[in-house]
Amino acid sequence: MSEPEILSDELPTADQPPPRSPIDDFIPGGVPPADLDPLADGILMKHQKEYLEDQSDLKLVRKGRRTGFTFAEALDSTIIAATAKSEGGDSTYYIGDTKEKGLEFIATCAGFAKHVAKELLTVGEFMFDDVQPDGSTKQIAAYRIKFASGCVIVALSSNPANIRGLQGRVVIDEAAFHKNVAAVIDACNALLIWGGVIRIISTHNGALNPFNELIKETEAGQYDYSIHTATFDDAVANGLYERVCQKRGWTPSVEDKEKWYRKVRRSYGTRVEAMREELDAIPREGDGVLLPLAQIEACSTDEYKVLRWEPPYPGFVDMPESARRGEMLSWLVREVFPIIARFGNQSLEWYLGGDFAMRQDRSSFPFGYVGQDLRRHVPFLIELRNCPYDQQKQVLFWVVEQLELIGLFGGGVLDANGNGMVLAQECRQKFGADRIVELMPSDASLRESTPLFRAAFEDRTILIPADINTRDDLRQLQIIGGVARVPRHVRTEGTDGGKRHGDNAISLLNFHSATKRGGGQRWRPMIPNAASRPRNPDTDWIPA
Repeated sequence: MSEPEILSDELPTADQPPPRSPIDDFIPGGVPPADLDPLADGILMKHQKEYLEDQSDLKLVRKGRRTGFTFAEALDSTIIAATAKSEGGDSTYYIGDTKEKGLEFIATCAGFAKHVAKELLTVGEFMFDDVQPDGSTKQIAAYRIKFASGCVIVALSSNPANIRGLQGRVVIDEAAFHKNVAAVIDACNALLIWGGVIRIISTHNGALNPFNELIKETEAGQYDYSIHTATFDDAVANGLYERVCQKRGWTPSVEDKEKWYRKVRRSYGTRVEAMREELDAIPREGDGVLLPLAQIEACSTDEYKVLRWEPPYPGFVDMPESARRGEMLSWLVREVFPIIARFGNQSLEWYLGGDFAMRQDRSSFPFGYVGQDLRRHVPFLIELRNCPYDQQKQVLFWVVEQLELIGLFGGGVLDANGNGMVLAQECRQKFGADRIVELMPSDASLRESTPLFRAAFEDRTILIPADINTRDDLRQLQIIGGVARVPRHVRTEGTDGGKRHGDNAISLLNFHSATKRGGGQRWRPMIPNAASRPRNPDTDWIPA
């Protein structure tokens, strides 16, 4: 897939240095001072302070996991509940997505009441009368602490049907994970009629979730919520690591912070979308993976190879054309031709798939055939990294011309999005419009091709190289709004340290589409035993 016009390379990765935080300023390369106090500026981090300083009636928070907004809200709720009603004191109703969250919130508020408000409070459990839409009453468990001011903080153990009946401050925590998110948000908005104060706090739970829709509509000016955002990296920069060390009894250091940061991000493995959603506050686009891991591995074989090329010298792109062509030809003859010779003497139709890249990602070109067993075989897949355009064209033309000698080139599907349009067009002109498809990916084309692609893995009617990067690329195919695609903002890191954007997944999808489409005009070889040596494209073939 051609490179999207996004700033995904600026998103955090597992292997980058963590953001600077207080430990870096105290000890540039040394040991921490004995009097290092992560709470010297107070118990709240910068983003928590900014949240509390905002006195808007309507506040929305999109956050990375464990960034401390609920903790800050507990402090705010305690101070407000301990204040006399004549001075602005008010009750708070906390609605979490689990019973445990409610208990934790109440316990935190009770602790603040003791240490901040100087009130000794106990947590009481009672049954909350929840009026249902049909007028009946359902009792649900709730937890409450009462203040001398007459105000209360109540945590409800499940989503009440009658949120509209609550008066005071309402805090909806992890709103995106409530059973009926839309109804909860609608009910919160109804509280405004009676002068309610609303706090909606959550990590994301998918791009199509009503919580994300509320964020987008607020940003578009349709609502008057103020929006606060803090990612995992924001929290790290604001002192999260130092606070973790204090709580766990660790001795903080720059080196250990890097290990801790890397451990957190690497815990997601290839689930980059999950990491982006949980740590970077970017909603997950996908509804699920297209291809389960077991199916991919069942269709992989060590007999087939991924052949990788990247410039052998610095400044390769500026070398004379003859030198560049000679270097590439040497690699093709050495690495590619033996595989063509091994698998090509079968008089079978060969097909090509393509995904073009230049500045980042990889150009990927799988070559294969439909065997007597009716399986799609991919004996080799060529990956080109930082490859000049002329050499990408050289690779495609050379391989197709070799295949013409040992079988029949049925055709190919090449991604014609972005810069790939030029190469796809030149291949079409070279090998015929009836054989080369210049594909501009669309929802319609993906709806047609991806179910058949998935079926090939389910039925094991495709055989591909066993390769960890290819496997991980295929795992990036996500079902988004009912259509399988590689999410735009996802970048993974290959085993060579370079960026990937599902490159081999898209090229294999295009290869499979080419095999389903079938071939066009045929070409025949002019010399016997052509597969025994690389051919001369200027003299060894003519149109049949």
